[in-house]
Amino acid sequence: MKKLNLLTLFFIVLVVISCISPREKLGNKIIDLETAVYSDTTGIIDKSKVAELISLYVDFADKYPGDVKTPGYLYSAANVSMNLMDSQKAINLFDRLMTEYPDYEKASECLFMKGFIYDNNLQDYEMAKKIYLEFLEKYPDDEFADDAQASIDNLGKSLEEIIQEFEMKNLAEEQDTLAVSDPI
Repeated sequence: MKKLNLLTLFFIVLVVISCISPREKLGNKIIDLETAVYSDTTGIIDKSKVAELISLYVDFADKYPGDVKTPGYLYSAANVSMNLMDSQKAINLFDRLMTEYPDYEKASECLFMKGFIYDNNLQDYEMAKKIYLEFLEKYPDDEFADDAQASIDNLGKSLEEIIQEFEMKNLAEEQDTLAVSDPI
């Protein structure tokens, strides 16, 4: 009798497990891997796990383009790729996201980040300027608009040059303020 109960329980568990859709299985695998990657407190990045996570994000997007999670997964894959300094992969993923999901809530950020990668990672200032200008044309009131303009203004400049210009600007403003408030 006990054998029959255990066998029945085994089959019930098997049926329940087999009822999970491939989409849910892939989603659960992503969640498990995200947990493993982002809960690591050692500060050491396991590049193989991160590469697998990017692959799972893209795999999900390929298999389930209409799923509500897909744009977020592509966004995560692009950001993780960018942080791993895989600039071309990040650019390709941001492009895919903007092309396939133009109404995605972070579409403007995707375009800005693409310019940022060309600017900071690839030092392709001509392409960065082109993308930042496109960003300003499409999203003039976006929260990143000031950042895009500042990036254009500082393309190709070293940190020292930017600081020096900032200090000179502040000094000139102080002198203007003193001249206005101290009439002779």
